[in-house]
Amino acid sequence: MIKTTVYLPEDLEVRLDAESSATGISKAELIRRGIALLLENAERPKGTRSLPVFDSGRPLSPEAMDDSVYEHIKERTARR
Repeated sequence: MIKTTVYLPEDLEVRLDAESSATGISKAELIRRGIALLLENAERPKGTRSLPVFDSGRPLSPEAMDDSVYEHIKERTARR
């Protein structure tokens, strides 16, 4: 296990102490269970966002694409 320090508001610490005393479960175990429960039930955004689509014209060979990128970099550098 990895040790982590967590700062709790006083009221939450009091409630955690009470729950630990009432159940006989250590505060550390209650915190681990709470985090596990939160992560199991978390609704994460789906990675289904569509990518932007554009037409770049005619397809370029890898060499032509490299040349285009280098030219763009030169133009941007010249503007500075």
